[in-house]
Amino acid sequence: MTMTEDLARSVTVLILGGGRGSRLFPLTQRRSKPAVPVAGKYRLIDIPISNAINSQMERMYVLTQFNSVSLHRHIGRAYRFDAFSRGYVQILAAQQTPDAQTWFQGTADAVRQNIRVFRELHGEFVLILAGDHMYRMDYRQLLQDHVHMNADITVGVMPCSADEIAGFGAARVDESGRIVEFREKPSTEEARAGMEVVPELLESKGVRSDLPYLASMGIYLFNKQALLDCLDSDLIDFGRDIIPSEVGRRRVQGHFFKGYWRDIGTIRAFFDAHMDLVKHDPPFTFHDRAWPIYTRPRYLPGARLSDCCFNRVLLADGCRVENSQVEDAVIGLRSQIRDSKISRTLILGVDNYYPDVAGAPPVGIGEGCEISNAIIDKNARIGKHVRIVNQQGIQEQDGEGWYIRDGIVVVPKNSVVPDGTVV
Repeated sequence: MTMTEDLARSVTVLILGGGRGSRLFPLTQRRSKPAVPVAGKYRLIDIPISNAINSQMERMYVLTQFNSVSLHRHIGRAYRFDAFSRGYVQILAAQQTPDAQTWFQGTADAVRQNIRVFRELHGEFVLILAGDHMYRMDYRQLLQDHVHMNADITVGVMPCSADEIAGFGAARVDESGRIVEFREKPSTEEARAGMEVVPELLESKGVRSDLPYLASMGIYLFNKQALLDCLDSDLIDFGRDIIPSEVGRRRVQGHFFKGYWRDIGTIRAFFDAHMDLVKHDPPFTFHDRAWPIYTRPRYLPGARLSDCCFNRVLLADGCRVENSQVEDAVIGLRSQIRDSKISRTLILGVDNYYPDVAGAPPVGIGEGCEISNAIIDKNARIGKHVRIVNQQGIQEQDGEGWYIRDGIVVVPKNSVVPDGTVV
């Protein structure tokens, strides 16, 4: 076992369960962001947990607060380590204690309110992750950089465009990769002035990109004592408060990530990430035998298809699709589709095989439907001859049983869309 692998087993991983997830509404109407289904059969939380397991960092805590019941249930069913393993995934839900009487106020405050748990942990390092990103990363490489550069804090960074940097923290680094300045979400030219990255610097780090900025990925590796010292304050958020304040006082290092990464905290980003998955040559795939993404086993039968035409489709277990054309789509677990045309659509699936209800369409997509540029959440009942196409290109609108966000029509979980509806 190498030194890095040995150290990896002593890393404590904290996964932040997110706030209200308002930018991902209505998918977060009944669940937290990390519990949102992705890629037909997974949940968002499966991605950081799987990355940590594959990186041999198996001591994990998930900090939760809003709409967390389904997230707790999923983690409890999916991640059960055996009696001879040191691994675990534990939930730390927001609670009242003698020291804290309020909800988590931000990412740093969430960790601070559980500081007694972390203070007693063995090991020198704490890795802090977000629960709403899609990527594949070996955190041991981050740890190796951290140890080699004798850093107090290491931040995952990657190249970013001028339009995108307004949604992330911007880092400026020196030749060694040390972060010398950090600005959270610079939304104007004046706010980003002087933060441009030198292309030669990226090349020296093995990164090929002509994008002008370095964005924080929301991945932070702390020396344990440095984290405890940082949290001995009233600072609320890691990206907005702690990292900028520590840049001048401690060695804050950048770890240059070279792979695919998406923050899918908005409806448009969530939709686009899934359209990436169904490309002929996808930039990110769940079909990686060397680095699997884990989830709860469900023991479902294979999908049953009759008289269908599929092109660039991810199809999950337990589906039944009859006489339909499906293109550029992700079809989730137990989905039911009959005599319909589906394109550029995410159907998140069905929680169970629901019985018919008098006066309501059956669960799934009814006969004669046309659906495009849409997200159909779990257990939705779409009637016959429904057209969901947003032909007028509306960006934001609320309807009965549906919403339009970022130009994407979203049918929320358990909704009913009557026969003949046109959206």
